[in-house]
Amino acid sequence: MAVRSILASLALALSALPTGATEFALLMFEQPGCMYCARWNEEIAPEYPLTAEGRAAPLQRLDLRGPLPQGIQIVSHPIFTPTFVLVADGVEAGRIEGYPGEDFFWPMLGAMLRQSHAGLPD
Repeated sequence: MAVRSILASLALALSALPTGATEFALLMFEQPGCMYCARWNEEIAPEYPLTAEGRAAPLQRLDLRGPLPQGIQIVSHPIFTPTFVLVADGVEAGRIEGYPGEDFFWPMLGAMLRQSHAGLPD
């Protein structure tokens, strides 16, 4: 009986622990006619889902003027396009405003992901 009670208590304690890893996403706020969005689409978009960054934080495109998806909390609504907002479990964890070019985008995104513990190697 005592063993069964201990096992039941242990099972209850384990069920209260977090079950999954943090879910990351990269929100890309864009709007029609944005030349920097077009440049990002040309230089980054085709390879993004194939990279460690893209696997760690899948891209979700949002219209600048549209509503936020349910469950997303960000510090402030973006003003510029593109704006990239890293969310961890639906809460803003970092932001890149504008597109600084390929040579700057990848290091900035990598640093944001590492600071958020998204599992990227240093």
